[in-house]
Amino acid sequence: MRDPHTIVLGPVISEKSYQLIEHNRYTFKVNARARKPQVARAVEEIFSVNVVGVNIIRTRSKPKRRGMVRGRTSSGKKAIVELPEGQKIEFFESM
Repeated sequence: MRDPHTIVLGPVISEKSYQLIEHNRYTFKVNARARKPQVARAVEEIFSVNVVGVNIIRTRSKPKRRGMVRGRTSSGKKAIVELPEGQKIEFFESM
């Protein structure tokens, strides 16, 4: 996983993730095999910022039903990346 775009898959767009932006924390979907140092380097390369800390959360799949049809949601990983004071990621600000 050398390419940073294979590690950071995309932003997490939710009410909770937008509340974290006020505290310089940004949430991303990441590759299931990615580790904290890899995520930190990938975010630094993609967005040209410094990373102070990374927290990784494994999301498990949940059973869901819609009428008679049963299925499961997808599992994966999320990373909450903390930036130093004064830096921000413009991608989230424009959304």
